[in-house]
Amino acid sequence: MTGTSLRLVAHGHTTALRRARFGGTDDGLDEGGLRAALAQARADPDRRGHLGVSDTCLSSPAAAARQTATAFGLLPTIETALADCDYGDWSGRSLEEIAGSQPQSLRDWLSAPDSAPHGGESVTAVRDRVGSWLDEQRGAGRRVVAVTHPLVIRIAVVHALGLPTATYRQVDVEPLAIVRLTSQGTRWQLRLGAPRTA
Repeated sequence: MTGTSLRLVAHGHTTALRRARFGGTDDGLDEGGLRAALAQARADPDRRGHLGVSDTCLSSPAAAARQTATAFGLLPTIETALADCDYGDWSGRSLEEIAGSQPQSLRDWLSAPDSAPHGGESVTAVRDRVGSWLDEQRGAGRRVVAVTHPLVIRIAVVHALGLPTATYRQVDVEPLAIVRLTSQGTRWQLRLGAPRTA
């Protein structure tokens, strides 16, 4: 059986990300985010080192994810399962603002993955969506680059390793980070290593 190789790429910086705002405004990369994505692509122009050869590139519907893929010279196909969490009423608002106006709701959301006080998705619902997609990829026998959101990657790693949903808080994914998962069809392995040079 041909193995599956999945590289999850976090999109570059956006204004909302830098200002610790909940997603949902669908803003694109900010100037620094675009510069950083282009610089990473120039440092590895054939994409063999960090991203490897892929059969397909998928992207969240968000502008920042699509722009990151394009900066890397990839032509993404939109995959709705890779969309960011729907933050409902909190979309576009800062963490500080929510902490000031709805402190108990924020505590509930931070402590209970099933909680969705903002009227959007709970973290558990995001795991259900992303986990179902990840499970479908496991036996696909193809090489995929998927550009998405840091939260989605955190949840994907937790799902791939079979960890409790709440442990996503212990996974930190920075903009433009690349996480590699591989599978021979039965389970995922998290692969950490240096980029290939040849």
